Amino acid sequence: MTTSGQSTIGLGERVYRELREQIMSGKVSAHDRLVEGRLCEALGVSRTPLREALVRLHSDGIVTRRDDGYYPMFPDLDSIRDLYELRVTLELRGIARHLEISGTAGTAATAELRFDRPLLEAIRRRWLDLRADPPEPSPDIVQLDQQFHLDLSTAAGNPALTRALATVNSQIRLVRMYDYQTRDRVDATVSEHLDIVEQILDGELAGALAALHAHVGESLGVVEERAIRAVTAHALHGRR
Repeated sequence: MTTSGQSTIGLGERVYRELREQIMSGKVSAHDRLVEGRLCEALGVSRTPLREALVRLHSDGIVTRRDDGYYPMFPDLDSIRDLYELRVTLELRGIARHLEISGTAGTAATAELRFDRPLLEAIRRRWLDLRADPPEPSPDIVQLDQQFHLDLSTAAGNPALTRALATVNSQIRLVRMYDYQTRDRVDATVSEHLDIVEQILDGELAGALAALHAHVGESLGVVEERAIRAVTAHALHGRR
């Protein structure tokens, strides 16, 4: 799967991507209001596609809306670890609860708690397709990644865990966009996702739990590094 060129994407999508890149790279100061007239002139567009892009950026957590308009957001490093700790807890619990029952109560009890195997097989097919035709490095990949983790949680069978995970994901989406800037990170994500889901399908729950823990933890390290760079870029730009 390749990323389309700007000549094949809509005007609103182009504006969204350009603004996102400027904000994430620190080219726009975190303290400056996003003035519509100035942005329209700089991007060569009318207010309609610009406003559509701003609404999307707000939904992604890339901009915040105040009484006088939109402002860029940038990662709050003090809260990253707290949110990731919660994310790890929620994600691991989905597999751990199955592992605990299978290890202590035997097969009779597990009949009431089973993974959704058809969903797991659908997840595997989707990521096998991505391995065969990998996407280009892009912040957009965070959507694919978060959907994988939500689907995995859904397959584990506790809707409350999945809803809580979705809430956490929405709060760390901006920070996680920095995780997919290089080919090696994209390839690693695809391989690690396939390893996790295949171990669950094979009944290797202990291995799947360890693989998921390593996957989420490694992602945090990469994201923190890139988030620090982003904060630094914003700070330096703001002093000019």
